[in-house]
Amino acid sequence: MKLTKTFNRLAQSTAKFTGNPLCFCLAAVIVLIWAATGPYFGFSEVWQLVINTGTTIITFLMVFLIQNTQNRDTEAMQIKLDELIFVTRLANNELLDLEELEEAELDRLRQRYEDMAKQAKAERARKLADGKSGDR
Repeated sequence: MKLTKTFNRLAQSTAKFTGNPLCFCLAAVIVLIWAATGPYFGFSEVWQLVINTGTTIITFLMVFLIQNTQNRDTEAMQIKLDELIFVTRLANNELLDLEELEEAELDRLRQRYEDMAKQAKAERARKLADGKSGDR
């Protein structure tokens, strides 16, 4: 439990820092310094290996931190949406566990809502054609 809590804090802090313009500028400065030292090191293989290894390690670690942050954000958003669906009187509570459904069931529901959207657009177009739009 303590490891998870520590990891979550680290992931959130890292995500916040790396999404900051200062972090981007720092990374750009590092790349510029590396590029500027190319002539000094004769553009050697070791010189190239430094940036390749550094960026590979950072990218590898960032994937896990970004995924953790993304998972937490998605889960929090899902809970908020579930709450909104639950408290809306006319809502379809079948949608509360949408993320758990099989692909075929998701396709069926998507088609249902696409059909509803087409019907609503057609109704709106008919009202506009009749001059009865109440959206003014």
